[in-house]
Amino acid sequence: MGKIADALERHDKEKVVKLDDVKEEKPRRLVVEEAEVKFARQIASDLISDKSFSDSIVMLSAPDSADAETFKVLRGQILFPKDRKVPRSMLVTSTFPAEGKTYVASNLATALAMSIDDYVLAIDADLRRPRLHNMFGYSKVKGLHDYLVGNAPLDELIIKTGIDKLSVLPAGKPPRNPTELVSSNMMVKFLEEVKELNQDRFIIIDSPPSSVTAESKFLAQQVDGIIFVVMANKTPRKDIEKAIDNLGREKILGIVFNGYEQVRKSYHRYYDRYYKGK
Repeated sequence: MGKIADALERHDKEKVVKLDDVKEEKPRRLVVEEAEVKFARQIASDLISDKSFSDSIVMLSAPDSADAETFKVLRGQILFPKDRKVPRSMLVTSTFPAEGKTYVASNLATALAMSIDDYVLAIDADLRRPRLHNMFGYSKVKGLHDYLVGNAPLDELIIKTGIDKLSVLPAGKPPRNPTELVSSNMMVKFLEEVKELNQDRFIIIDSPPSSVTAESKFLAQQVDGIIFVVMANKTPRKDIEKAIDNLGREKILGIVFNGYEQVRKSYHRYYDRYYKGK
């Protein structure tokens, strides 16, 4: 327990690690200019002076967009729940691959880190197809895999993203036995100690898709709640329902409906009219 606590404490105090360039298409921007938007632009400017993060982190690349506003709404629902305690550890998963779970996990972690005093640790537990490190501009980095097999201590693996209060534990090189590693006693001990020692820290876990791997069901038992990502016009409803039942319906905090362009257009028109009318 002491080693994990020391590692997290040291990384909270360390300097920013430099990142590599990753460029993607930016979403449309809204007209509103608020304090958090200005704050996000300042963070982005500071990071770009060193490197460039992925444009898919819309909380920084497009803080005045409808996409970013959606993550602020999701953040609010997590921080101020009606009928349950605030979840400190959350699993982000989907039914099948390529539904946007890593996109949601990285933006949610960024949104939380930008708005609260607590620290946020994002963990990439998708040892099969890890992508969380790419979102923050890293490549070929060690991570969770190396820790679980005892090849590296935690304090050498946790990365400071350059976003204040946000650290990332990458997945590392994909192993041959991801199910055995993620479902191991070492993983249980790791998650229990991280949660116990960091009760003022939010933990966001990017999990493998739930219907094609066994790891997500195991991880679902170790967290306070699950955020389920669904790609519009892709995943059949029966498969979504089956996946949610398999994970545990009572643990679902909410469903993020990703990629529905009509909703995005309608929201953009509403937001534009609202602020232009003032």
